[in-house]
Amino acid sequence: MSAARQIIKDGSVVSDDWTLLRPEADSAPEQVAVPAGKVIVPLKVWRAQREALHPRADIGVWFASDERAEDLGDDANTLPLIAIDFPKFADGRGYSIAHYLRVRLGYRGELRAIGDVLRDQMFYMRRIGFNAFAVREDKDIHAAAASLRDFSTSYQASADEAEPLFRRVRREATA
Repeated sequence: MSAARQIIKDGSVVSDDWTLLRPEADSAPEQVAVPAGKVIVPLKVWRAQREALHPRADIGVWFASDERAEDLGDDANTLPLIAIDFPKFADGRGYSIAHYLRVRLGYRGELRAIGDVLRDQMFYMRRIGFNAFAVREDKDIHAAAASLRDFSTSYQASADEAEPLFRRVRREATA
């Protein structure tokens, strides 16, 4: 029996009770079988099978890095989980998707980073709105979780802090 997959969610290492559905690239989205239980389906499958999947409370959607958050539209706020795939370390398009979901669409559910998720990125991913991380299996998940505390404060405004540091710090006037 294999150990349950773990993720980092809200800063803690927890068991992952969701299944990520990654159909073959040449599979027709309308033909992909979506099993029972908590399943994260590709956006293309969601769009092709929306009428059947929308009533289910155990469905999440994942975005490929070349997809657009606006393609999910108002459905975003009906989903308990949205995941964004980072196919490789240097592909930052997922940050834009996350920003659009959190800031423009007001998504408040679980936002999960999947794919090539590394410790070095996680502090910044959290700043843009991710609250869950499926760290690569060849990496130490506990060290990755510790990286969320690498910095005590940040200078810029982002999804996690609306005000930049210079507006948050009160300074006394000098004579």
